[in-house]
Amino acid sequence: MIINQSIGKLLKQNFSSGLVVFLVALPLCLGIALASGAPPLAGILSGIVGGIVIGAFSTSHISVSGPAAGLAAIVLAAITELGSFELFLCAGLIAGVVQFILGFVRAGSITNYIPVAVIEGMLAGIGVLIILKQLPYALGSNESLLALIESSQIHVGSLLIALISLAIMIGWDHHPKLKKIKLLPSALVAVIVGILLNNLFVYFNLPLAIPNSQLVQLPIPHSLEEAESLIRCPNFSGFTNSVVWVTGITIAVVASVETLLSIEAADRLDVHRRITDNNHELRVQGFANILASCIGALPMTSVIVRSSANASAGATHKISAVIHGILLLICVISIPTLLNQIPLATLAAVLILIGFKLTHPKHYKHFWHKGIYQFIPFVATMVAVVFLDLLKGVGIGLVISILFILHGNMKRAYYLSREELSEADEIVLELGEEVSFLNKAAIKKTLKNIQPNSKVTINAEKALYIASDVLELLEDFTNVYAQENNIQVKLRGFKYDYEHQEGVEHTHIRVEHRSRI
Repeated sequence: MIINQSIGKLLKQNFSSGLVVFLVALPLCLGIALASGAPPLAGILSGIVGGIVIGAFSTSHISVSGPAAGLAAIVLAAITELGSFELFLCAGLIAGVVQFILGFVRAGSITNYIPVAVIEGMLAGIGVLIILKQLPYALGSNESLLALIESSQIHVGSLLIALISLAIMIGWDHHPKLKKIKLLPSALVAVIVGILLNNLFVYFNLPLAIPNSQLVQLPIPHSLEEAESLIRCPNFSGFTNSVVWVTGITIAVVASVETLLSIEAADRLDVHRRITDNNHELRVQGFANILASCIGALPMTSVIVRSSANASAGATHKISAVIHGILLLICVISIPTLLNQIPLATLAAVLILIGFKLTHPKHYKHFWHKGIYQFIPFVATMVAVVFLDLLKGVGIGLVISILFILHGNMKRAYYLSREELSEADEIVLELGEEVSFLNKAAIKKTLKNIQPNSKVTINAEKALYIASDVLELLEDFTNVYAQENNIQVKLRGFKYDYEHQEGVEHTHIRVEHRSRI
């Protein structure tokens, strides 16, 4: 869907969200580079390329790309085995080329077959992980949470700044007048207050002063030669090394799956429910990873932490991601000294609040009310993501979901081609007897291809069972996409009621599961 808005209006609407994502991305870029055993600047460069290049060419308006924590273990192992970051960059080039090819062979549709309960469980698990990983920084430590609990060495100054930062963001976002000041986001206010408080602690020589190890640490070149020395280039002799090829293909597969999962989640965070072209996204990610490897940056994916921060800050257009990349570039060049005064405790507070929103109790309540067949995959995915990793968690949730629907008839839902949709004056979408989440891809593609100003009839009179994922997709289409594109929707065979939300009438769709007899 194309939104006809001026650049000025888009900038006004999305600058604050781009600023918030920049504040979130900066420490993440540095931290992931550190965890990957790579130069700090490699993480920043990855964030810049992810913001500007992928942000400009992606079809997702909410997703933000950059270095991913999910790749850190692979990168660290590869750099350690190869003994050279420059050799590793060859693996990044290979990964980019493989992703580019995956986009052309249309491998991006895989996530259409992942049910909503699994995606939401993934988000909830990531939220828990964010909180667990950021709590030590909020308490003034670089140790793990378990090690910190054993040592009980809490820095009071960091804890105080983290609590004040949380109070500012919660109070700011809930105050009606302050919430309207979009160009002064609560996260920025918290960062400014955190810097001022710590400078006061230092000025009065108080024990509350935060040590340098708990501040953002960005490399500061003092000459052109030093700046040039920070940029790494690939050592092309790595193409003769089998480890480089295995690493590159592994990164391509993991990065592609993480990107597709994050894109699917980001589309659900988009208030306009716009649908991203996953195959195009893989091609863009591949091109960006090729470029990143050429300039010494870490491989990147679409990242749900930054994407959720983007959505929470009110982003409406992909220009927000581009703004965050430009801010990274400008600030790294112009004010690294000021950025190095930001307490990690403040940034930890920003991320903890984001993590809480992802794993909010209302999500658990929502899936509990949907029934045990939705709740169990949701919780299982969340737990597995926390205790195993993202891919294993999604795999476990998917297996459980498939076991729950194997008894159903996996008939293919009605699908109309783009040509038929463009030529038809009135479109009838007939649903089969059994409509599971496996039918979601065909239905989504049909809805995406429906032209503005059309008349659509969705007929469920023959349906014996319709999965809640499909009902939710139809509900989003009826309430958001159809209204914004002047599409007249007629529902047959459904039961539905209406609810007024913020002055807008929303249709809630449901269906009575009928017996075959």
